[in-house]
Amino acid sequence: MIKFGTGGWRAIIGDEFIRENVRLLAQAISDNMKGDTKGIVIGYDRRFLSDMASKWAAEVFAGNGIHVHFINHIAPTPLVMFTVRAFGTKYGMAVTASHNPAEYNGIKVFTEGGRDADLTITKGFEKQIEAGVTVKSIDFDEGVKQGVIELINPTNKYLDSIIDMIDMEAIRNSNLKILLDPMYGVSKTSLQTILMTARCEVDIINDRHDTLFGGRLPSPSAHTLSKLREMVVEQGYDLGIGTDGDADRIGIIDDKGTFIHPNEILALLSYYLLEYKGWRGDIVRNVATTHLLDKIAADYGQKCHEVPVGFKYISGMMDEADALIGGESSGGLAIRGHIKGKDGIFASALLVEMISVCGRRISEILNEIYKKYGKTQMSEFDTKFSQQKKDELTETLFVKKELPDFGMEIDHVSYDDGCKVYFKNGSWIIARFSGTEPLLRIFCEMETMEKAKEITNVWVTALGL
Repeated sequence: MIKFGTGGWRAIIGDEFIRENVRLLAQAISDNMKGDTKGIVIGYDRRFLSDMASKWAAEVFAGNGIHVHFINHIAPTPLVMFTVRAFGTKYGMAVTASHNPAEYNGIKVFTEGGRDADLTITKGFEKQIEAGVTVKSIDFDEGVKQGVIELINPTNKYLDSIIDMIDMEAIRNSNLKILLDPMYGVSKTSLQTILMTARCEVDIINDRHDTLFGGRLPSPSAHTLSKLREMVVEQGYDLGIGTDGDADRIGIIDDKGTFIHPNEILALLSYYLLEYKGWRGDIVRNVATTHLLDKIAADYGQKCHEVPVGFKYISGMMDEADALIGGESSGGLAIRGHIKGKDGIFASALLVEMISVCGRRISEILNEIYKKYGKTQMSEFDTKFSQQKKDELTETLFVKKELPDFGMEIDHVSYDDGCKVYFKNGSWIIARFSGTEPLLRIFCEMETMEKAKEITNVWVTALGL
Protein backbone atom coordinates (compact mmCIF):
# COMPACT_ATOMS: atom_id res chain seq x y z
CA MET A 1 0.00 0.00 0.00
CA ILE A 2 0.95 3.64 -0.31
CA LYS A 3 2.76 5.07 2.71
CA PHE A 4 4.13 8.62 2.81
CA GLY A 5 7.44 9.38 4.49
CA THR A 6 9.23 12.65 5.22
CA GLY A 7 9.66 13.41 1.52
CA GLY A 8 6.53 12.10 -0.17
CA TRP A 9 5.67 8.55 -1.23
CA ARG A 10 8.66 6.52 -2.41
CA ALA A 11 8.75 2.84 -3.34
CA ILE A 12 10.71 0.31 -5.37
CA ILE A 13 9.75 0.25 -9.05
CA GLY A 14 7.76 -2.87 -9.92
CA ASP A 15 7.11 -3.64 -6.26
CA GLU A 16 4.89 -0.89 -4.84
CA PHE A 17 5.62 1.80 -7.41
CA ILE A 18 3.28 0.46 -10.10
CA ARG A 19 0.61 1.89 -12.39
CA GLU A 20 -2.24 0.75 -10.14
CA ASN A 21 -0.87 2.56 -7.08
CA VAL A 22 -0.12 5.75 -8.99
CA ARG A 23 -3.70 5.77 -10.23
CA LEU A 24 -5.07 5.06 -6.73
CA LEU A 25 -3.18 8.01 -5.29
CA ALA A 26 -4.33 10.28 -8.11
CA GLN A 27 -7.92 9.25 -7.48
CA ALA A 28 -7.62 9.90 -3.74
CA ILE A 29 -6.36 13.41 -4.48
CA SER A 30 -9.10 13.89 -7.09
CA ASP A 31 -11.74 12.99 -4.51
CA ASN A 32 -10.45 15.93 -2.44
CA MET A 33 -10.80 18.32 -5.38
CA LYS A 34 -14.50 18.05 -6.21
CA GLY A 35 -15.75 21.36 -7.51
CA ASP A 36 -12.19 22.68 -7.91
CA THR A 37 -11.75 25.05 -10.85
CA LYS A 38 -8.02 25.82 -10.72
CA GLY A 39 -6.79 22.28 -11.36
CA ILE A 40 -3.53 20.57 -10.48
CA VAL A 41 0.09 20.95 -11.62
CA ILE A 42 2.02 17.80 -12.60
CA GLY A 43 5.74 17.53 -13.37
CA TYR A 44 8.29 14.72 -13.61
CA ASP A 45 12.04 14.10 -13.47
CA ARG A 46 14.38 11.79 -15.45
CA ARG A 47 13.92 8.60 -13.42
CA PHE A 48 12.74 5.40 -15.02
CA LEU A 49 8.94 5.55 -15.52
CA SER A 50 8.63 9.15 -14.31
CA ASP A 51 7.29 10.40 -17.65
CA MET A 52 4.83 7.51 -17.95
CA ALA A 53 3.70 7.73 -14.32
CA SER A 54 2.99 11.45 -14.67
CA LYS A 55 0.68 10.62 -17.58
CA TRP A 56 -1.03 7.84 -15.61
CA ALA A 57 -1.83 10.37 -12.90
CA ALA A 58 -2.92 13.03 -15.40
CA GLU A 59 -5.34 10.58 -17.00
CA VAL A 60 -7.06 10.03 -13.65
CA PHE A 61 -7.39 13.73 -12.85
CA ALA A 62 -8.73 14.36 -16.35
CA GLY A 63 -11.18 11.48 -15.95
CA ASN A 64 -12.49 13.23 -12.85
CA GLY A 65 -12.95 16.48 -14.76
CA ILE A 66 -10.01 18.19 -13.02
CA HIS A 67 -7.93 20.51 -15.18
CA VAL A 68 -4.30 19.34 -15.42
CA HIS A 69 -1.47 21.83 -15.91
CA PHE A 70 1.01 19.30 -17.29
CA ILE A 71 4.65 20.46 -17.51
CA ASN A 72 5.56 18.93 -20.85
CA HIS A 73 9.29 18.39 -20.24
CA ILE A 74 11.53 17.17 -17.44
CA ALA A 75 11.11 19.52 -14.51
CA PRO A 76 13.08 20.25 -11.33
CA THR A 77 10.89 19.74 -8.27
CA PRO A 78 11.23 23.44 -7.26
CA LEU A 79 9.84 24.40 -10.68
CA VAL A 80 6.73 22.31 -9.96
CA MET A 81 6.36 23.97 -6.55
CA PHE A 82 6.80 27.42 -8.09
CA THR A 83 4.11 26.65 -10.67
CA VAL A 84 1.65 25.49 -7.98
CA ARG A 85 2.12 28.85 -6.29
CA ALA A 86 1.99 30.85 -9.53
CA PHE A 87 -1.21 29.14 -10.75
CA GLY A 88 -2.86 29.15 -7.32
CA THR A 89 -3.78 25.47 -7.47
CA LYS A 90 -4.85 23.47 -4.44
CA TYR A 91 -2.45 20.63 -5.21
CA GLY A 92 0.62 19.82 -7.25
CA MET A 93 2.51 16.62 -7.93
CA ALA A 94 6.11 15.80 -8.90
CA VAL A 95 6.94 12.27 -9.99
CA THR A 96 10.36 11.72 -8.44
CA ALA A 97 12.20 9.79 -5.76
CA SER A 98 14.62 12.68 -5.31
CA HIS A 99 17.99 11.35 -4.07
CA ASN A 100 16.91 7.72 -3.49
CA PRO A 101 18.68 4.85 -5.31
CA ALA A 102 17.79 4.20 -8.96
CA GLU A 103 15.43 1.33 -8.18
CA TYR A 104 13.06 3.76 -6.46
CA ASN A 105 10.49 6.16 -7.81
CA GLY A 106 7.78 8.09 -6.06
CA ILE A 107 5.51 11.10 -5.88
CA LYS A 108 5.84 14.34 -3.93
CA VAL A 109 2.52 16.07 -3.28
CA PHE A 110 2.36 19.83 -2.82
CA THR A 111 -0.42 21.97 -1.43
CA GLU A 112 -1.57 25.54 -1.98
CA GLY A 113 1.28 28.02 -2.15
CA GLY A 114 3.70 25.33 -3.37
CA ARG A 115 4.60 23.66 -0.07
CA ASP A 116 5.07 19.99 0.84
CA ALA A 117 1.83 18.33 1.90
CA ASP A 118 1.73 17.91 5.68
CA LEU A 119 1.13 14.72 7.61
CA THR A 120 -2.58 15.33 8.09
CA ILE A 121 -3.14 15.55 4.35
CA THR A 122 -0.98 12.56 3.36
CA LYS A 123 -2.45 10.36 6.11
CA GLY A 124 -5.87 11.32 4.76
CA PHE A 125 -4.90 10.05 1.30
CA GLU A 126 -3.61 6.80 2.82
CA LYS A 127 -6.88 6.22 4.68
CA GLN A 128 -8.94 6.95 1.57
CA ILE A 129 -7.00 4.39 -0.43
CA GLU A 130 -7.25 1.79 2.33
CA ALA A 131 -11.01 2.34 2.48
CA GLY A 132 -11.24 1.91 -1.29
CA VAL A 133 -11.50 4.36 -4.16
CA THR A 134 -13.00 3.94 -7.62
CA VAL A 135 -10.57 5.07 -10.32
CA LYS A 136 -11.95 7.09 -13.24
CA SER A 137 -9.72 8.07 -16.14
CA ILE A 138 -9.52 8.99 -19.81
CA ASP A 139 -6.70 8.50 -22.31
CA PHE A 140 -3.94 11.13 -22.07
CA ASP A 141 -4.14 12.19 -25.72
CA GLU A 142 -7.91 12.43 -25.47
CA GLY A 143 -7.53 14.62 -22.39
CA VAL A 144 -5.21 16.94 -24.33
CA LYS A 145 -7.66 17.00 -27.23
CA GLN A 146 -10.53 17.92 -24.92
CA GLY A 147 -8.44 20.63 -23.26
CA VAL A 148 -8.72 19.15 -19.77
CA ILE A 149 -4.99 18.35 -19.93
CA GLU A 150 -3.05 21.50 -20.78
CA LEU A 151 0.60 21.19 -21.83
CA ILE A 152 2.59 24.05 -20.27
CA ASN A 153 6.18 25.31 -20.04
CA PRO A 154 6.58 27.62 -17.00
CA THR A 155 10.40 27.50 -16.98
CA ASN A 156 11.00 31.10 -18.04
CA LYS A 157 8.81 32.55 -15.28
CA TYR A 158 10.55 30.36 -12.73
CA LEU A 159 14.02 31.43 -13.89
CA ASP A 160 12.99 35.09 -13.99
CA SER A 161 11.78 34.85 -10.39
CA ILE A 162 15.24 33.67 -9.30
CA ILE A 163 17.09 36.21 -11.43
CA ASP A 164 14.99 38.99 -9.88
CA MET A 165 16.17 37.96 -6.38
CA ILE A 166 19.86 37.57 -7.25
CA ASP A 167 22.48 40.33 -7.61
CA MET A 168 23.27 39.49 -11.22
CA GLU A 169 25.45 42.58 -11.66
CA ALA A 170 27.80 41.48 -8.89
CA ILE A 171 28.16 38.08 -10.54
CA ARG A 172 28.74 39.62 -13.96
CA ASN A 173 31.65 41.61 -12.57
CA SER A 174 33.31 38.54 -11.02
CA ASN A 175 34.22 36.56 -14.16
CA LEU A 176 33.63 33.22 -12.45
CA LYS A 177 34.38 29.82 -13.93
CA ILE A 178 31.91 27.22 -12.66
CA LEU A 179 31.53 23.47 -13.16
CA LEU A 180 28.06 21.91 -12.80
CA ASP A 181 27.20 18.28 -12.02
CA PRO A 182 23.45 17.64 -12.37
CA MET A 183 24.14 13.99 -11.37
CA TYR A 184 22.15 12.87 -14.44
CA GLY A 185 19.18 14.80 -13.09
CA VAL A 186 17.15 17.83 -14.13
CA SER A 187 19.04 20.98 -13.07
CA LYS A 188 21.19 21.52 -16.16
CA THR A 189 19.01 23.88 -18.20
CA SER A 190 17.91 26.05 -15.28
CA LEU A 191 21.30 26.50 -13.62
CA GLN A 192 23.17 26.90 -16.88
CA THR A 193 20.73 29.56 -18.06
CA ILE A 194 20.94 31.60 -14.84
CA LEU A 195 24.73 31.46 -14.58
CA MET A 196 25.40 32.14 -18.24
CA THR A 197 22.98 35.07 -18.12
CA ALA A 198 25.26 36.40 -15.36
CA ARG A 199 28.22 35.94 -17.72
CA CYS A 200 29.79 33.02 -15.84
CA GLU A 201 31.85 30.53 -17.79
CA VAL A 202 29.92 27.29 -17.27
CA ASP A 203 30.87 23.68 -18.05
CA ILE A 204 28.78 20.59 -17.29
CA ILE A 205 29.47 16.94 -16.51
CA ASN A 206 27.14 13.96 -15.98
CA ASP A 207 24.26 15.52 -17.89
CA ARG A 208 23.16 12.68 -20.19
CA HIS A 209 19.91 10.80 -19.55
CA ASP A 210 20.89 7.82 -17.40
CA THR A 211 18.18 6.27 -15.24
CA LEU A 212 20.89 4.40 -13.29
CA PHE A 213 22.58 7.71 -12.39
CA GLY A 214 25.99 6.48 -13.50
CA GLY A 215 25.80 3.66 -10.96
CA ARG A 216 25.89 6.10 -8.03
CA LEU A 217 23.36 7.48 -5.61
CA PRO A 218 22.00 10.76 -7.07
CA SER A 219 22.70 12.55 -3.81
CA PRO A 220 25.47 15.17 -3.63
CA SER A 221 28.13 14.08 -1.12
CA ALA A 222 31.91 14.02 -0.83
CA HIS A 223 31.88 10.51 -2.33
CA THR A 224 29.40 10.99 -5.17
CA LEU A 225 30.95 14.31 -6.24
CA SER A 226 34.50 12.91 -6.51
CA LYS A 227 34.73 13.58 -10.26
CA LEU A 228 33.49 17.13 -9.76
CA ARG A 229 36.11 17.65 -7.05
CA GLU A 230 38.96 16.38 -9.23
CA MET A 231 37.99 18.52 -12.21
CA VAL A 232 37.53 21.69 -10.16
CA VAL A 233 41.10 21.42 -8.92
CA GLU A 234 42.71 20.18 -12.14
CA GLN A 235 41.06 22.75 -14.41
CA GLY A 236 41.00 25.72 -12.06
CA TYR A 237 37.27 26.30 -11.51
CA ASP A 238 36.13 28.83 -8.93
CA LEU A 239 33.30 26.60 -7.80
CA GLY A 240 31.77 23.18 -8.38
CA ILE A 241 28.02 22.72 -7.93
CA GLY A 242 26.23 19.37 -7.69
CA THR A 243 22.47 18.87 -7.48
CA ASP A 244 20.49 15.75 -6.60
CA GLY A 245 18.16 13.92 -8.97
CA ASP A 246 15.27 16.40 -8.79
CA ALA A 247 17.39 19.51 -8.07
CA ASP A 248 15.99 20.44 -4.68
CA ARG A 249 19.30 19.74 -2.87
CA ILE A 250 22.89 20.81 -3.50
CA GLY A 251 26.49 19.85 -2.84
CA ILE A 252 29.37 22.31 -3.21
CA ILE A 253 33.06 21.87 -4.06
CA ASP A 254 35.20 24.94 -3.41
CA ASP A 255 38.16 26.11 -5.50
CA LYS A 256 40.56 23.99 -3.42
CA GLY A 257 38.57 20.80 -4.04
CA THR A 258 37.03 20.72 -0.56
CA PHE A 259 33.51 19.34 -0.20
CA ILE A 260 31.43 21.93 1.63
CA HIS A 261 29.03 20.08 3.91
CA PRO A 262 25.35 21.12 3.73
CA ASN A 263 25.63 22.27 7.36
CA GLU A 264 28.35 24.66 6.23
CA ILE A 265 26.25 25.80 3.26
CA LEU A 266 23.43 26.72 5.64
CA ALA A 267 25.84 28.55 7.93
CA LEU A 268 27.38 30.41 4.97
CA LEU A 269 24.07 31.60 3.55
CA SER A 270 22.59 32.45 6.96
CA TYR A 271 25.66 34.51 7.81
CA TYR A 272 25.75 36.13 4.37
CA LEU A 273 22.10 37.20 4.50
CA LEU A 274 22.41 38.57 8.04
CA GLU A 275 25.89 40.11 7.91
CA TYR A 276 26.41 41.18 4.31
CA LYS A 277 22.88 41.77 3.01
CA GLY A 278 21.58 43.13 6.31
CA TRP A 279 18.39 41.06 6.22
CA ARG A 280 16.73 40.00 9.45
CA GLY A 281 14.67 37.01 10.48
CA ASP A 282 14.83 33.75 12.41
CA ILE A 283 16.47 30.55 11.22
CA VAL A 284 14.80 27.13 11.08
CA ARG A 285 16.66 23.80 11.13
CA ASN A 286 15.68 20.19 11.74
CA VAL A 287 16.83 18.03 14.65
CA ALA A 288 19.74 16.55 12.67
CA THR A 289 21.26 19.86 11.53
CA THR A 290 24.14 21.84 13.02
CA HIS A 291 23.63 23.98 16.13
CA LEU A 292 26.11 26.48 14.67
CA LEU A 293 22.99 28.08 13.21
CA ASP A 294 21.74 28.78 16.73
CA LYS A 295 24.89 30.78 17.48
CA ILE A 296 24.66 32.77 14.25
CA ALA A 297 20.99 33.59 14.83
CA ALA A 298 21.58 34.68 18.44
CA ASP A 299 24.43 36.98 17.40
CA TYR A 300 21.99 39.01 15.30
CA GLY A 301 19.18 39.00 17.85
CA GLN A 302 17.27 36.26 16.05
CA LYS A 303 16.03 32.82 17.12
CA CYS A 304 16.84 29.40 15.68
CA HIS A 305 13.85 27.04 15.68
CA GLU A 306 14.29 23.24 15.83
CA VAL A 307 11.71 21.05 14.03
CA PRO A 308 11.38 17.35 13.06
CA VAL A 309 12.95 16.01 9.86
CA GLY A 310 10.82 16.68 6.79
CA PHE A 311 10.80 19.92 4.89
CA LYS A 312 7.09 20.42 5.51
CA TYR A 313 8.02 21.15 9.12
CA ILE A 314 10.70 23.63 8.10
CA SER A 315 8.43 25.51 5.69
CA GLY A 316 5.61 25.47 8.24
CA MET A 317 7.81 27.02 10.94
CA MET A 318 9.24 29.50 8.44
CA ASP A 319 5.72 30.74 7.80
CA GLU A 320 4.84 30.83 11.49
CA ALA A 321 7.98 32.76 12.47
CA ASP A 322 8.38 34.69 9.20
CA ALA A 323 11.88 33.17 9.21
CA LEU A 324 14.66 34.29 6.91
CA ILE A 325 16.11 30.89 6.03
CA GLY A 326 15.41 27.25 6.80
CA GLY A 327 17.27 24.09 5.95
CA GLU A 328 18.53 20.64 6.75
CA SER A 329 21.86 18.82 6.87
CA SER A 330 20.92 16.73 3.82
CA GLY A 331 21.39 19.74 1.53
CA GLY A 332 17.97 21.37 1.16
CA LEU A 333 17.13 24.94 2.08
CA ALA A 334 14.58 27.69 1.50
CA ILE A 335 14.83 31.48 1.60
CA ARG A 336 12.04 33.89 2.56
CA GLY A 337 10.42 35.47 -0.51
CA HIS A 338 10.98 32.49 -2.80
CA ILE A 339 9.04 29.18 -2.88
CA LYS A 340 7.97 27.40 0.30
CA GLY A 341 10.23 24.40 -0.27
CA LYS A 342 13.76 23.30 -1.11
CA ASP A 343 15.34 24.77 -4.22
CA GLY A 344 18.86 23.69 -5.15
CA ILE A 345 18.86 25.95 -8.19
CA PHE A 346 18.09 29.11 -6.24
CA ALA A 347 20.49 28.11 -3.43
CA SER A 348 23.28 27.60 -5.98
CA ALA A 349 22.67 31.01 -7.53
CA LEU A 350 22.70 32.65 -4.09
CA LEU A 351 26.04 31.01 -3.24
CA VAL A 352 27.52 32.33 -6.49
CA GLU A 353 26.19 35.78 -5.54
CA MET A 354 27.78 35.43 -2.11
CA ILE A 355 31.34 34.85 -3.35
CA SER A 356 30.84 37.61 -5.94
CA VAL A 357 29.60 40.20 -3.44
CA CYS A 358 32.12 39.27 -0.74
CA GLY A 359 34.97 39.02 -3.24
CA ARG A 360 36.36 36.06 -1.31
CA ARG A 361 36.54 32.30 -1.59
CA ILE A 362 34.12 30.08 0.33
CA SER A 363 36.94 28.84 2.56
CA GLU A 364 37.75 32.42 3.59
CA ILE A 365 34.13 33.19 4.51
CA LEU A 366 33.88 29.90 6.44
CA ASN A 367 37.01 30.78 8.39
CA GLU A 368 35.41 34.11 9.30
CA ILE A 369 32.37 32.25 10.63
CA TYR A 370 34.44 29.75 12.60
CA LYS A 371 36.56 32.51 14.10
CA LYS A 372 33.38 34.16 15.43
CA TYR A 373 31.40 31.12 16.56
CA GLY A 374 33.79 28.21 16.86
CA LYS A 375 34.03 25.09 14.71
CA THR A 376 32.26 21.76 15.17
CA GLN A 377 32.26 18.51 13.20
CA MET A 378 29.39 16.13 12.45
CA SER A 379 29.70 12.38 11.93
CA GLU A 380 26.98 10.44 10.10
CA PHE A 381 26.25 6.73 10.37
CA ASP A 382 23.47 4.69 8.79
CA THR A 383 22.59 1.02 8.57
CA LYS A 384 19.89 -1.13 7.00
CA PHE A 385 17.95 -3.59 9.12
CA SER A 386 15.54 -6.52 9.04
CA GLN A 387 12.04 -6.10 10.42
CA GLN A 388 13.11 -8.13 13.45
CA LYS A 389 16.05 -5.79 14.07
CA LYS A 390 13.83 -2.74 13.61
CA ASP A 391 11.46 -4.09 16.26
CA GLU A 392 14.42 -4.60 18.61
CA LEU A 393 15.74 -1.08 17.97
CA THR A 394 12.28 0.41 18.48
CA GLU A 395 11.93 -1.41 21.78
CA THR A 396 15.36 -0.26 22.99
CA LEU A 397 15.18 3.34 21.82
CA PHE A 398 11.54 4.32 22.17
CA VAL A 399 9.87 1.89 24.58
CA LYS A 400 12.54 1.12 27.17
CA LYS A 401 14.36 4.37 26.28
CA GLU A 402 17.70 2.81 27.12
CA LEU A 403 20.82 4.92 26.61
CA PRO A 404 24.46 3.84 26.85
CA ASP A 405 27.03 5.59 29.03
CA PHE A 406 28.41 8.22 26.66
CA GLY A 407 30.92 9.43 29.23
CA MET A 408 29.47 12.93 28.96
CA GLU A 409 27.00 14.82 31.12
CA ILE A 410 23.51 14.82 29.58
CA ASP A 411 21.37 17.95 29.71
CA HIS A 412 18.15 16.43 28.39
CA VAL A 413 16.74 13.91 25.90
CA SER A 414 14.04 14.54 23.28
CA TYR A 415 11.83 11.98 21.54
CA ASP A 416 10.02 14.46 19.28
CA ASP A 417 11.68 12.89 16.21
CA GLY A 418 13.86 9.89 16.96
CA CYS A 419 15.96 9.96 20.13
CA LYS A 420 18.13 13.07 20.50
CA VAL A 421 20.55 13.45 23.39
CA TYR A 422 21.63 16.99 24.25
CA PHE A 423 24.86 17.19 26.27
CA LYS A 424 25.58 20.00 28.71
CA ASN A 425 28.59 21.22 26.69
CA GLY A 426 26.29 22.03 23.75
CA SER A 427 27.06 18.97 21.63
CA TRP A 428 24.46 16.35 20.71
CA ILE A 429 23.70 12.98 19.11
CA ILE A 430 20.51 11.65 17.51
CA ALA A 431 19.28 8.24 16.31
CA ARG A 432 16.22 8.09 14.10
CA PHE A 433 14.62 5.93 11.43
CA SER A 434 14.78 7.41 7.93
CA GLY A 435 11.46 8.53 6.48
CA THR A 436 12.53 7.76 2.91
CA GLU A 437 14.55 4.51 3.12
CA PRO A 438 14.74 1.48 5.47
CA LEU A 439 17.66 2.89 7.46
CA LEU A 440 18.55 3.83 11.02
CA ARG A 441 20.58 7.04 10.96
CA ILE A 442 22.81 8.43 13.69
CA PHE A 443 24.12 12.01 13.55
CA CYS A 444 26.54 13.40 16.11
CA GLU A 445 27.97 16.94 16.40
CA MET A 446 31.06 17.47 18.54
CA GLU A 447 34.04 19.79 18.70
CA THR A 448 36.13 17.35 16.60
CA MET A 449 35.37 14.59 14.11
CA GLU A 450 37.36 12.15 16.25
CA LYS A 451 35.10 12.84 19.23
CA ALA A 452 31.94 12.68 17.09
CA LYS A 453 32.91 9.26 15.75
CA GLU A 454 33.86 8.06 19.23
CA ILE A 455 30.46 8.98 20.71
CA THR A 456 28.66 7.55 17.66
CA ASN A 457 30.52 4.25 18.06
CA VAL A 458 29.41 4.06 21.71
CA TRP A 459 25.76 4.03 20.57
CA VAL A 460 26.39 1.79 17.55
CA THR A 461 28.01 -0.82 19.81
CA ALA A 462 25.29 -0.58 22.44
CA LEU A 463 22.60 -1.11 19.77
CA GLY A 464 24.43 -4.10 18.30
CA LEU A 465 24.74 -2.54 14.85
